[in-house]
Amino acid sequence: MAAPFRKVASKLLCGSCRVLHARLRSRVIISSPTSAHCCYTVDSNDKSTHFGFETVPEGQKAEKVYKVFESVAQKYDVMNDAMSLGIHRLWKDSLLHVMNPQPGARLLDTAGGTGDISFRFLDYVRFQRGRRDRRAARANQTLSWQQINDSYTSTEPVQQGSRAVVCDINKEMLKVGKQRAEELGYGTDLSWVVGDAEELPFDDDQFDVYTIAFGIRNVTHIEQALQEAHRVLKPGGRFLCLEFSKVSNPLLSSLYDAYSFQVIPVLGEVIAGDWKSYQYLVESIRRFPDQETFKGMIEDSGFFRVQYFNLTGGVVAIHSGFKL
Repeated sequence: MAAPFRKVASKLLCGSCRVLHARLRSRVIISSPTSAHCCYTVDSNDKSTHFGFETVPEGQKAEKVYKVFESVAQKYDVMNDAMSLGIHRLWKDSLLHVMNPQPGARLLDTAGGTGDISFRFLDYVRFQRGRRDRRAARANQTLSWQQINDSYTSTEPVQQGSRAVVCDINKEMLKVGKQRAEELGYGTDLSWVVGDAEELPFDDDQFDVYTIAFGIRNVTHIEQALQEAHRVLKPGGRFLCLEFSKVSNPLLSSLYDAYSFQVIPVLGEVIAGDWKSYQYLVESIRRFPDQETFKGMIEDSGFFRVQYFNLTGGVVAIHSGFKL
């Protein structure tokens, strides 16, 4: 009996070894300058990522996020006001003041959705142009006839107007944004493009400013989105990200968590008829890297002079970096 038993055990053990060996061979180690090593499985179905607090295959996250924003598109702006008590408007205004765009600048508003950042950008540039023109008019009042004549005969190129491009993967969000733009009177200086933040449909070195507001935590591969931002910016161009972040004050953090998990999903159900989407949005905020970690990720993507500014005690942060 002992001999047959040993043969059977030997076969089972060898079979297990072959399976284990095959699995080990299916894994490869890929080294990069920014990390010691990362382990990737050849079969993409084995890769997983987070969707809120849920773990899902990487290939499913983009579709799930798409469905979230497709569901909330019509009530997205109303919910932003309700969830933040209107404070999101101040956060976006702060982003523009940090950006301080000048006439002639070209903006790529990635994950721009319903156009809030692009509208503010165009308004800000319009204000800057008006202020510059008023200063020039006052200066012209004291010019000599020769100076006025020289200004009309100058061969210096005329500065082109500013443009904003809203790029979003979700067609429903863009549809709502276009409707808003028509109602508010924005014209040919604003474009709408369907595109993925991880694979932008633009050539290299095209934009002076890249923004992504409350969008980067929803992409599957944050590093890839950052590399794409670096690629499409002109040398000297600026990256700006407005995103929920980590609150450092324990008391504020407790209040913020209670409000987020107990109030926001209820508002989502009452206003947008969608509890689950806003539960995901709350959970996705908690899975996003803290300020210092995200700063390091931006630097690893090739940006310089990276810094961040906390707003409302760290509920939101603006990250900034330059392509040199």
